Amino acid sequence: MSMLTDALSIAISELEEQQVAELVKERLDQGVSPLEIVNSLQQGMAEAGNRFETGEYFLGELIMCGEIMQDSMVILEPLLVGSNADYKGNIVMGTVKGDIHDLGKNIVVMLLKGSGYNVIDLGVDVSKEKFIEAIKEHNAPLVGMSVLLTGCQESMKETIAAIRAAGLNTKVLIGGNYIDDLVKAHVRSDYSAQSATDGVKIADEIFSM
Repeated sequence: MSMLTDALSIAISELEEQQVAELVKERLDQGVSPLEIVNSLQQGMAEAGNRFETGEYFLGELIMCGEIMQDSMVILEPLLVGSNADYKGNIVMGTVKGDIHDLGKNIVVMLLKGSGYNVIDLGVDVSKEKFIEAIKEHNAPLVGMSVLLTGCQESMKETIAAIRAAGLNTKVLIGGNYIDDLVKAHVRSDYSAQSATDGVKIADEIFSM
């Protein structure tokens, strides 16, 4: 049973698109900080993620929730740019070379942004060189790699090896529908996440060190 009490969190968790849009505008008009609004949205998205994990929601509902969040972020992200002091830190994210799936990655990116992180999203089919370049440019303590295709596991392993070879002191988090401890050991990542909310918990753990 949902423990949400905030009207905006409840609205997005219930997929009430119009109500979410109205509440976001209303709160901005009232002077509520954009980051606080994003946090409310994130709590609702986390609830939708929980419902997906328990089977109450299906993939369609999760996608819809993500689209409602994206619509809200179109308004909120430009307002967050000027409040970098509120950001917890930089995280580089991308789907590995050869894989063009991004739904899971996009949900994690939105949850991380909602939790106060500055996420550099490299998109899909990202080369090891591009990952390394972004980690260096943004001095990111954490890089997240998404994969859906089992055939791209070696690409992930090569990318992680290249990051280590470049001498970068960044933690590597991997995620995907089949990711488990065996895959984590094979590709030699530091962390693995089975759900979008796991990704946020791991980021919080890393940035609190």
